[in-house]
Amino acid sequence: MPSAAHVDDIDDKDLIQISNKPHALLPFLQLQSATSLSRLYQSPSSCLSIFRLLDALERQLVMNLLWLESAIAQTTLGVWVFQEKKKLYDDALDMLSKLHILHIHSAKLSLNGTFKTSLRHAITGGGTTGSFGVPAEKDEKRPPMDVEGLDAYALERWETILHFMVSSGTGQNPTRPSQGVLYLLQRSGLMSNQHGSLPQITSAGFQFLLHPPHAQLWDLLLQYLHMAEERQMDLVEVLTFFFMLSTMELGREYLTENLSQTQKAMLDDLRDYGLIWQRRPTSRRFSPTRLATTLNSSSPSLPTGASTGAGAASGSQQQQGFIVLETNYRVYAYTDNPLQTAVLNLFVSLKYRFPNLVVGSITRDSVRRALNNGISADQIISYLITHAHPQMRKFNPLLPVTVQDQIRLWELEKDRLKSQEGYLYTSFASQGDYELVRDYAKQLDVVVWENDAKRCFFGTLEGHANIKSFVERRGVGGDY
Repeated sequence: MPSAAHVDDIDDKDLIQISNKPHALLPFLQLQSATSLSRLYQSPSSCLSIFRLLDALERQLVMNLLWLESAIAQTTLGVWVFQEKKKLYDDALDMLSKLHILHIHSAKLSLNGTFKTSLRHAITGGGTTGSFGVPAEKDEKRPPMDVEGLDAYALERWETILHFMVSSGTGQNPTRPSQGVLYLLQRSGLMSNQHGSLPQITSAGFQFLLHPPHAQLWDLLLQYLHMAEERQMDLVEVLTFFFMLSTMELGREYLTENLSQTQKAMLDDLRDYGLIWQRRPTSRRFSPTRLATTLNSSSPSLPTGASTGAGAASGSQQQQGFIVLETNYRVYAYTDNPLQTAVLNLFVSLKYRFPNLVVGSITRDSVRRALNNGISADQIISYLITHAHPQMRKFNPLLPVTVQDQIRLWELEKDRLKSQEGYLYTSFASQGDYELVRDYAKQLDVVVWENDAKRCFFGTLEGHANIKSFVERRGVGGDY
């Protein structure tokens, strides 16, 4: 039996990981049927990838049960746990049970047999399933794309998507992503064209820009998974291919021959997202990019130092911050990245652009423009705080209070007045006539506003026909 380790023996770093929310994919997997998960667990690469997504305690429990040939009593496992950490232990058992990795039967614990066999193969190298991809032999005439080229390709595809999001509706003409990418952005609620115009970024889309590239990618891939059924794609094969990509080696070419029809159809979509590179769409080889090989990893999704949007955490500039905000609403952004400049243009009136500096002001009109696009005042303030220059971080509070308050006041202005179509009923002959018609309108629940002193009230457009008919039947005098 493997040596037992108390829950209390996990170091602080692991405890931080335990306290964090589970990976975004795990709640989705919990919703799948036991049959679908059993099919998924037939692939060693899928089992290894899911194992990596678990937190430290869940991985520890799996490893302690992996090499056991029979079930273990729950009380035996329970003595390894200190009482004050029992909730963490119970939560870990619950997560593993919902993923159908762990079976709890008759007070005994055991791993899913399919998952156990596949994970053993993944760790020991056994099996010939080809679930980790089939590497292609080297072709001297057509060498594979090198790592630098793959990084440049992934960065270009990913920034095309982000740049289109932030530049849409601003009068600029950024490179337009493929129709499939646009459909995915709209289905995920990141962009909207409710008025029949070009798609524009939404409040959810702006929040999306604040996330690091790894979280952004999984946001889109989860929506892709939700769309799989309506596109008549096998969800298990889609998941298996994602997991296969995450275990491949960066800079190597792999054959498409062992892929299913669903997975071959996915190649077109994944090229658009920058996850894979192919010499031609019909090529029988493909190379995963860093976006794909780090799907289940904590490593940066894009090359270190790349500027990949508002929420990127991969470059030193993004980690340190680049925005200086003064009390006079003047903004200085020390950046030469067009994507970051486009994000600022969503809520800042830009005045000057220099090789490494952008100067602008936060104005009532620029904030109202952002509010009309669904961006909230709190999101604007959060963005400014997240990307504040190191010099700004010496102040407390970090942002000028006057600027924060004014941005929120401009938001309140937007919500201060509400317009509604309807009819104003006035000039009644007597107080009794007014009250008779008003009370009837109240019974219909169509009164929006009333003023008894002036004998008038405002009714909705939908209730006018009934009120007019009532007035004509009763012979009540009045104007409307």
